Amino acid sequence: MSELSQGHYIDGEWKPSQGEGFTSENPATGEIIWAGVIADSNTVNEAVKAAKEAFSSWRILSFDERNVFVDTFIGHIKAREKELAQVIHAETGKPLWECKTEISSMIGKAAISVNAYSDRTGTAEKEANNVSIQLAHRPIGVFAVLGPYNFPGHLPNGHIIPALLAGNTIVFKPSELTPMFGELMVQCWADAGIPNGVVNLLQGACSTGEALVSAESIDGVLFTGSSATGHSIHKTLGGQPNKMLALEMGGNNPLVVDEVSDLDAAVYTIVQSAFISAGQRCTCARRLILVRNRANEELLSKLGRVTAQIRVGSNDDCFIGPVISNAAADNVMEFERDLIEKGGGAILSLRRLDKDRPFLQPALIDTTAAKGLDDEECFGPLLQVKWVEDLSSAIEEANNTHYGLSAGLLSNNSESWNLFYRDIRAGIVNFNRAITGASGAAPFGGVGASGNYRPGAYYAADYSAYPIASMASNSVELPENLAPGITL
Repeated sequence: MSELSQGHYIDGEWKPSQGEGFTSENPATGEIIWAGVIADSNTVNEAVKAAKEAFSSWRILSFDERNVFVDTFIGHIKAREKELAQVIHAETGKPLWECKTEISSMIGKAAISVNAYSDRTGTAEKEANNVSIQLAHRPIGVFAVLGPYNFPGHLPNGHIIPALLAGNTIVFKPSELTPMFGELMVQCWADAGIPNGVVNLLQGACSTGEALVSAESIDGVLFTGSSATGHSIHKTLGGQPNKMLALEMGGNNPLVVDEVSDLDAAVYTIVQSAFISAGQRCTCARRLILVRNRANEELLSKLGRVTAQIRVGSNDDCFIGPVISNAAADNVMEFERDLIEKGGGAILSLRRLDKDRPFLQPALIDTTAAKGLDDEECFGPLLQVKWVEDLSSAIEEANNTHYGLSAGLLSNNSESWNLFYRDIRAGIVNFNRAITGASGAAPFGGVGASGNYRPGAYYAADYSAYPIASMASNSVELPENLAPGITL
């Protein structure tokens, strides 16, 4: 699999541009699978202008008319389902079985977004004292959508579809690590006959994203990615309350274990929480907090044995593939070295399975005695383990972070859950379930450094439109009693 980019998709045309080239490679093999050109500021401005001009005609279409294009797009995704899953597999290294589930999530997003639009941003009307009190919602304008590499289809799609249904237009920049899938996804929009300028694609790296976020005619930015980049975008848009900003960032996510009777189920849930997608999900457990007891000692022992046997590779019988790049693998290993230097103890050390490729056998690091740990997300297959004396201490430790995306409790005790649920600070809080599990039919987002109170998924409709409250009468009426000081 190797192909050249069609270019940037602007105003209904694929437009090659001049400038610095970049490539996408298969992290499992190092093979270059795609080559394109970084969009410069002029190209960015051209795309934003096209989206701005298209907005006036797109916004006045009925919801049903806009939904026809969404349904047609989903039809093209279904028709190319196997091909698209293969591209995600090649570009991210994720096992093919996981890539297939991502395409399924993309397909399911349309129906969820239709329901959310009606539920969250529909219309309403009631009568009071011969006055019609009306509620409606209108689109905001041109959205910049910045996608991540870990879910190159599902996550930007979760912004794009709700935004389009609401009547907004889009300029989409995929991650520079997954440009090939971004191109194919936009091709499906083109094949669906989306009107010119409604969906535009810019390929590029940080410079392209910065130019897009800074573009004067952008009305909002929908971002999924690292906390560092999200904070940078927030600063760029500081002092511009006229621009909508939805940030979905990472988390130093805690998973607390009180006491469980089914050790196999608990270990499996921990593995799913910490290591799925090679730990490259923003909701992955980064910290395992164990209340000290005999059962949890047995649990940790079994977790170590199971983790050591996790199958890592590029075949579909593997649980995890490589992390996204050699640089990413180096970062995870550097994170582990820092933990050890600060007093952490290796229960299982990271193992680089191929010196030339980013395959990592997951690690468990006991940080109970460590000092001066950084409150940072390690985006890879490394789980920190910390012992505490009781549930209250566990909750305190779980909340000891400036992030607040996902958190979970494994316990036999419903009272423990009641206490945990009451006191934990996170946007996604699960009980006896993997903390990477989140329903598209619910809001998805976090607090603190994990987000800016603009959750996505079912609540993406909320930041895609703004409410209009109206009071209407059939004629101008004079009140029986005039306000003091007025004479007619």
